[in-house]
Amino acid sequence: MNPKRRQKLMLVCLMVLGVGAAAALILNAFKNSIQLFYSPTEVVEGKVPEGAEFKIGGLVAANSVVRAEDGITVQFELTDNGESVPVRYTGILPDLFREGQGTVSVGSLDKDGVFVAKKVLAKHDENYMPPEVADALQKAGEKHGATTVKFQ
Repeated sequence: MNPKRRQKLMLVCLMVLGVGAAAALILNAFKNSIQLFYSPTEVVEGKVPEGAEFKIGGLVAANSVVRAEDGITVQFELTDNGESVPVRYTGILPDLFREGQGTVSVGSLDKDGVFVAKKVLAKHDENYMPPEVADALQKAGEKHGATTVKFQ
């Protein structure tokens, strides 16, 4: 093989290797940053990968909000009108957070089955509900024989 051809082959090989390494790094970054959405029913059924960080959405159950003495830790139940999951959050809650309100929380389950939230998000106005939460509530209502509610 002549030297020019060998040099071109080496250059092409290095370029392919570089593109492959960049693609591997990008895919790894995506894998580490993906947060899947689960409803309380799916969490209770054990469909959540153990130790994974994920999003859970539903309604704050009535009479479930309990504030700790430290003033910043809150425990509440998140429900999809079928199943409920206990949630514990330490931090300042959004102004729109209240019982009966749709929320999405980001965090993971602890060994006792309590969802430890790193972030709690509340819906913006009375007409909006995140599509994932609306779908989860509708599926849970159908599964448990409740009347379905139409969300805008």
